[in-house]
Amino acid sequence: MKIKVVDNPPADPREFDLPEGFNEGHIEDVVEIFNTPLIGHYNWDYTDADTRIKKLYELGKKLNWDGSIDLDWSKAIKKGQAPVKAELLARMEGPLAALPEEERLEYLWHDQAWGLSQFLHGEQGALLVASQLVSCAPTYQAKLYAASQTFDEARHVEVFARYIKEVSGVEYPINKNLKSLIDKILSDPRWDLKFIGMQIIIEGLALAAFQTTKETSNCALLRQLVHYVIRDEARHVTFGVNYLEDFLKTLTEEEVEDRAMFAYEACVVMRDRIINTELPARWFNISEEEVRAMVVNDESQDMFTNLLFSRVMPNLKRIGLLTDKVMPLYEKLNLTSYMDSEDEFEIEWAELNKPLETSSEIDQQSEKELAAHTAQGLF
Repeated sequence: MKIKVVDNPPADPREFDLPEGFNEGHIEDVVEIFNTPLIGHYNWDYTDADTRIKKLYELGKKLNWDGSIDLDWSKAIKKGQAPVKAELLARMEGPLAALPEEERLEYLWHDQAWGLSQFLHGEQGALLVASQLVSCAPTYQAKLYAASQTFDEARHVEVFARYIKEVSGVEYPINKNLKSLIDKILSDPRWDLKFIGMQIIIEGLALAAFQTTKETSNCALLRQLVHYVIRDEARHVTFGVNYLEDFLKTLTEEEVEDRAMFAYEACVVMRDRIINTELPARWFNISEEEVRAMVVNDESQDMFTNLLFSRVMPNLKRIGLLTDKVMPLYEKLNLTSYMDSEDEFEIEWAELNKPLETSSEIDQQSEKELAAHTAQGLF
């Protein structure tokens, strides 16, 4: 085993066309060290009350899936096929539409690889945070659920890493904004800020991003993969909302305001994280600042941003973190109109209890959901 310690994450994409004769002896684990003043809790009350958290834990055990068995890896698309659905290609505009077909196809493959790479890095962050929550969550049932979530996140890291290696063929480094937020969550000693940052903000936004991938991807394997991840993440977000809703009521007004500001700052960071400035800047030879200006002024991107935050704002309101002091800050981001949105991932026990859907059932869902969002002008 070779371990190489670095000060920062890799800066360049990684190709997976391995040279002839490559073997396990050539593998080098590249690691970056982080330090955290983690405050842990023993819990000496093993009372197993019939709570919402227990139900979520039982569901997690019941609906475990195996990425090597339950996903049909034979349905992966091949190089030369468009990674997004044909109806989206037909409506493409701007500099990308002006590229020759072969170059446009190559760009789309890299663009998807960039997005999937952020999913992968985010899932590793979730894996690390969930493992911390096992130690620092103060209640018995929260520890059990955090342990089950840790296994879920390990499975997500596994399947995204395999897809990127075997299908995409290239992995992009973590986005600097996503990295900074994960660093903050991992290194903060307060367990409830870990809940807020990961369960409410990062995973809430990830749910919408996964849903978009499910709707737009031309790959049956990827649609099935992200759908199963969505089912897991919906439980994780619900766990965070239910747990924090009760806990935050026990804090002082000053403590609540501190957490409300943390949530707002996390939203600002994640709003920047969803803009891919790196790839267009490399591809079209323009600055990332120019790309950002183009994207910010793009109506479809604004709608996509709103779709993402319509998953987060209602939950922040529910747990009591949209205080009078932070509301004006959200107003400047044009996000307050979404705090009363109907959250599609609000817990529905009958829905969460359903057996895992087949690939063909997921494909039918994908078509209906894409048609509905297209009618709304999102795609």
